[in-house]
Amino acid sequence: MIKNFKKTIAFTLAETLIVMGIIGIVSALTLPNLNSSTGEKEKIAKVKKLYQNLDDAYGRARAVYGPLEDWTKTDSTSGAKATRIGERMTEFMKVSKTCGTATNKGCFSNKNLLNYRGANSAFVSWDQVDTCYKVILADGSTVRFCSTGNMDVDIDGPNKGKNQIGLDLFRFNIDSNNGVSPQRVDNFSNYLAVPGFNLSGWVIDYDNMDYLKLDTSGKCPNGTAPTEQNPRCK
Repeated sequence: MIKNFKKTIAFTLAETLIVMGIIGIVSALTLPNLNSSTGEKEKIAKVKKLYQNLDDAYGRARAVYGPLEDWTKTDSTSGAKATRIGERMTEFMKVSKTCGTATNKGCFSNKNLLNYRGANSAFVSWDQVDTCYKVILADGSTVRFCSTGNMDVDIDGPNKGKNQIGLDLFRFNIDSNNGVSPQRVDNFSNYLAVPGFNLSGWVIDYDNMDYLKLDTSGKCPNGTAPTEQNPRCK
């Protein structure tokens, strides 16, 4: 009788170890970039959400109290104006803690601000400024409302993040008739001026944070420079 034998094909131990080693090398090279990309997308989503919430709050407040220019006509000090603006805006927002214009109450980090390149800036902690009205929102982010209509936000709240402009700190403005807008510039190159308060406009308009990848000369890692037509590092 003739027996049929099935030939079994399998990897040797050496081959398996080689494949696992290659997978490990590829993972080590790609995972940091993947994690960085995911983290950036989460921050962009937070900036956009907070922008929408502020714009919605102003729209509701304007419907009740009229345009911003009418809110502070009877207030004589910057603190009183900021309080008026902050109270009317947060009437239509979910707030977990109110610090008002008091200093060092924990609504913002007590560390000095870093510029968008990660270096120390000349700006003190936003929690030490006693002329702006400060709150922590229910989602953990923080906002300070100033008398001029500027609104500074920390998307990570007082106890997380690097306290870095353009990374977790951003600035928005209330336009009396047109609602809330990110702070933009007339000339694209001005976006890259330190400390970077205008970068909320970059995030909202271009949907990226590639300015964080630039060197001190404004160049991407591949040596190119972002432009208004191509505001990215490839």
